Amino acid sequence: MSNLIRPIAGVLSALLVVSLLGCSSRPKEEVLEVAVFQGGYGIDFFERKAREFEQKFPEKLTPEGASAPLKIKLWGSPRVWEQLRPRFVQGDVPDLTWPGWGMDYWKLVSEKQVLPMDEFLAGKAWDQDKPWRDTFNKDLLDKGRYEGKYYIIPHNNNLFSWWYNSAMFKKQGWTPPRTYPELLALCEKIKKTGIEPITYQGKYPDYALRGFFYPWAISIGGIEAYWDAQDLKPGAWTGPAFLKAAEMIAELRDKGYFAKGALGKTHTQAQSDFVAGKAAFIPCGTWLASEQKDEIAAHPEFSMDFMLTPVVPGGKGDPTALNTGTEDWIITAGAKHPEIAAEFFKFLTSLENSKEWVKEKQTFTCIEGSEKVELPKHLATAAKLYGQSSLIYTSQASQWYPALKDGMEDAMRRLLNGDVTPKQCVELMEQTAAKVRADAKVIKHKVERTSKPAAP
Repeated sequence: MSNLIRPIAGVLSALLVVSLLGCSSRPKEEVLEVAVFQGGYGIDFFERKAREFEQKFPEKLTPEGASAPLKIKLWGSPRVWEQLRPRFVQGDVPDLTWPGWGMDYWKLVSEKQVLPMDEFLAGKAWDQDKPWRDTFNKDLLDKGRYEGKYYIIPHNNNLFSWWYNSAMFKKQGWTPPRTYPELLALCEKIKKTGIEPITYQGKYPDYALRGFFYPWAISIGGIEAYWDAQDLKPGAWTGPAFLKAAEMIAELRDKGYFAKGALGKTHTQAQSDFVAGKAAFIPCGTWLASEQKDEIAAHPEFSMDFMLTPVVPGGKGDPTALNTGTEDWIITAGAKHPEIAAEFFKFLTSLENSKEWVKEKQTFTCIEGSEKVELPKHLATAAKLYGQSSLIYTSQASQWYPALKDGMEDAMRRLLNGDVTPKQCVELMEQTAAKVRADAKVIKHKVERTSKPAAP
C-alpha cells in the first residue's frame, strides 16, 4: 500500500468506528404489544390512548429523558383469543392483553403464564395520590386474586339486567313490571298488540342464563343457592330454586312470550330487533347503547331504560339483587416490557381516562368515581339501581370453569328450544358440574362471601 493510501484508509477506518459508535448510542424504539378483544366498544379508545401514552412515556417513566422512543403495537379482533392461544403455547405472547371471554384466564394463571400484579398495584396511581390498587372497586379487584396474589385486573364494570323500550311503554301506557306475575300479565297485553314481548340473543345462551335463569333462581332460593352452585356443591344445580327458574323460562316459551326466531339470533340481530321496536324487552348489559349506536341513531323515535329482572314474590332473594361482570386484562409472564405494560394500563385506568370511557362508551368502569360524569338517562337509571342495590353478584363460575359454562349454555339452549323439560335441563347442568368437580386438573375456586361492591 502506498504512503498516500495508508493515511486515507486510516481516516476512513476512524470515521467508520465513529459512525458505528454513533449508531449504537442512538436509542432504539421500544415496542409494546397490546392485544384486545374487539367487541361492541371497538378499539378506537385504546388506539387513541396508545398514541397519547407514546407521547407521555419518556416524561412519565424517565424524567431525565434517557428512554428510547416507545411504539405501542395495539391490535384487536372479535375472536382475539383464537389468535392468542397458539402464541401462548409457543411462548410468543403480547405484553398486555384483554383476551375476551373465549380465553381461560385461570388456566393461564395455573400454568404461570400470567404475571402477578401486586408490585405494580402497590405503586402510585397515574393521576391520584394513592396506591393504584386503592383506585379500584375493591370487591371487583379481589375477584382477580388467587392464592393471595393479584393476577387479573378489571377494567369495564358491566351491569346486566333487562332493558325495556321506554318510548313504546310511554305510548302504550305500560308500567315496567316489578314481579313475575306482573310480567306475565303485561306480556299478554303486549302480545295482543302484535309486538313480541321478549327477545334474546339465542346464539349466545349466556344472555338467557344471566337475564332469566340466574336472577330467578336467586330471587327464589336466595344468593346462597347461587353461591353453592358456583362452588360446585353436589346437587346444587338441581335444587328447587334452579328447577323453578327453569320452569318459569319454559312457561314464557310455551305462552309465546319469547320472540319467534330469537333462538337463532346473534346478539346484534336480537338487539337490532329491540331497537327497531319489534320487542318490548331484552336482557343485556350496559354495553347495549355502545354496541347498537348505529341502529339507535337510525331510529330517533326509540328510547330505552334499564330495569331489574322481575322478582318472584315470596322468594328468599334480595329484590334489589343485580348482576355485574368485569372485562379483565392481564400482563403475560413472558412480556418483554412488563413495567411499561403496567404503566400503560395505569394510564388507561386513570380517573381522567376512566371518566372519558364512561362518557364515550356509555358503560361503567371498575375505577371508583369514574361514574361521576353527566350520564344519559338510561345509564343514569342503571347507576341509580346499582347504588340502591344491597346485593351485587357476578357469574364467576363461567370464567373459572369454561367446561361448566359450555354445559350450562347447551342445557339452556335445549330448554329454550323445547328439546328438554325443566327437570332435564337442570339435571344436565348438574351432570356438567359433577364432571368439572371430578376433574383433578381443574383449579377449584370458592366464592368469597363478601359485601357488595361500593356503588357508583
